[in-house]
Amino acid sequence: MSVQEAPTERVGTPVDGVEVLAALSPSRAADFTSCPLLYRFRTVDGLPEPPSPEATRGTLVHTVLERLFDLPADERTPEAADALLAPAWEELLVRSPETGLMFAEHDEAGEPRDAPEVADWLASCHEVLGRYFDLEDPRRLEPAEREVYVETLLESRLLLRGFVDRLDVAPDGAVRVVDYKTGKSPGERYERDALFQLKFYALALWRTRGGPPPALRLVYLGNGELLTYQPDEADLLATERRVEAVWRAITYAEQTGDWQPRRSSRCGWCAHRAICPAWGGTPPPLPEARSSAADPLPPAQPAEPPAPPVSASSESTSDSESSAS
Repeated sequence: MSVQEAPTERVGTPVDGVEVLAALSPSRAADFTSCPLLYRFRTVDGLPEPPSPEATRGTLVHTVLERLFDLPADERTPEAADALLAPAWEELLVRSPETGLMFAEHDEAGEPRDAPEVADWLASCHEVLGRYFDLEDPRRLEPAEREVYVETLLESRLLLRGFVDRLDVAPDGAVRVVDYKTGKSPGERYERDALFQLKFYALALWRTRGGPPPALRLVYLGNGELLTYQPDEADLLATERRVEAVWRAITYAEQTGDWQPRRSSRCGWCAHRAICPAWGGTPPPLPEARSSAADPLPPAQPAEPPAPPVSASSESTSDSESSAS
């Protein structure tokens, strides 16, 4: 089954004969739990965001790691990864010329700004790639799938979907979901939030493919750490309840127009801070609602405590909105 509309848009396309209520990705769910107003700006208003060095680094490193596994096993070396970086960067500039603007010395208003040097930024990309080889030996890995699209339709008719960086399958059939992060690993306080994205994917795989719940691995290239977790069925059922609760809260905000800002460390690099009321700004008027229920329903009580704000150490996400995870 496949529905290709925007990652969190309400959709009316039948999936396997069932009318889909809406679609949700882990990135947009994380947006809402960290700041409902950010979710509104990105998903309801569709406001553009300028490219950032952190997110673009994530995109570039993901591209190189995907192409690294196209090589024969014995050729997957640090030198090969370094050689793949420059052409991937040139292709990205051709595909998205606006990416180069993040190195401009002046903003659109002509004001000077603190922009990174291209050479220094590319050196940081090489450094991140080199760290990957301290964590895994790609010569001994043969991923079953890479950049794989996953989706599942819940009984509520909410479609969960996203892109998984890598799926490893052991000889005994055990599955491992792997996600690359170009930021640093979160502190213990934020581990639950960091694992939510992979539990989201694991839930989709478990619901569609059956078998035991997949193992999870987060590869943090910012500081060279691995975060691994083996969920059980109870974990994934709790994740499903949490996703449903998040969607009900999103629906309630959409019906009432009440999109509250939530200040956190993430505000420091938010592209919409100038129009955020938490920082003295004024949001634009809400666009006409795409769809809504007849009566707003209060959000259900989450099955777990609300998630803490998304960690400032995570540079990127991996799903259908962004390959910079």
